[in-house]
Amino acid sequence: MASLRSRPSFSRNILPIVAVVGVIVAAFLIWRGLPDRQLETPAETPARATGALANAPRVAGAGVVEPSSEVIDIGTALSGLVTAVLVRPGDYVTRGQPLFRVDERAVRARLGEAEAAIREAGASISEARAAESTAARQLALYRKVGDPAAVSRSEVIGAEGEVSAARERRRLAEARLAAARASRNSTGVELNRLTVAAPISGEILRVDVRPGEYVQAGVQGGASTTPYIQMGETRPLHVRIDIDEDEAARVAIGAAAVISPRGAANRQVRATFVRAEPQVVPKRSLTNSAAERVDVRVLQLIYQLPQTDGLFRVGQQVDAFIAARPAQGQQRQAAAR
Repeated sequence: MASLRSRPSFSRNILPIVAVVGVIVAAFLIWRGLPDRQLETPAETPARATGALANAPRVAGAGVVEPSSEVIDIGTALSGLVTAVLVRPGDYVTRGQPLFRVDERAVRARLGEAEAAIREAGASISEARAAESTAARQLALYRKVGDPAAVSRSEVIGAEGEVSAARERRRLAEARLAAARASRNSTGVELNRLTVAAPISGEILRVDVRPGEYVQAGVQGGASTTPYIQMGETRPLHVRIDIDEDEAARVAIGAAAVISPRGAANRQVRATFVRAEPQVVPKRSLTNSAAERVDVRVLQLIYQLPQTDGLFRVGQQVDAFIAARPAQGQQRQAAAR
């Protein structure tokens, strides 16, 4: 009986210990799983309006930096192999400056043939003129003879025929000369078109062609949709700001804009209004925000950026704040004053 009383009971002694240990383990796991609620400085400062727009009605929008001429896609008028690429991204070129050249050996061969045809036609003209002059003198001598018995009628007719034939040979040679010159001119134009030149003065933004590659006329890129060369006038730069259609009626068209590059909200510049696009178009410039609506149309406003130390680049996304129109009540009060 004494041995039975000394044996520990599972329900009275061991089970409570196991329950306490389980509660301790559960509390520890819950503590480890709690989220870290410590406040930290955000990696990027959100865009905000400053200055006069800080406490004034305003409209916010997102935009993309672009050249003042917009981006120009450069193609080629004639197909062929590229023999030389004469520019690199970042180069500033002037209007008419060569960008790349297409193989011109076949065209130069045709130009040589046209030059040879010109020389041949010139020689034929000289020969025809000499024959025409000789025949004309012979005919003149026959006509000066006063004795009809000295020169027969058939000899006079033959001399007239030689003059006419020489004249026609000269005219034919002159026509061949004109055709050869026209062929040389057209070949020269084709030769010039094999050198792709800059249509305006501007900066080379992208070069997607290399020597030895085949370029095709009328296609802006080889197997892809990218153009061979992209360029644009970057002095100055413009920014295209998208204003959602539900805010378009509030924006003050013509007002200056406060613009900051994405990720550098503390560096703001004042941009000058250039124009408003006449059409409201579907939104294309996305900010990747979770709350962003993509099924909207936007009014596009074009602003000119001031000169900066490389703060803005073509294709860069920016945040913009533009003054809003005063409400109708405020307009009435201003008119009454």
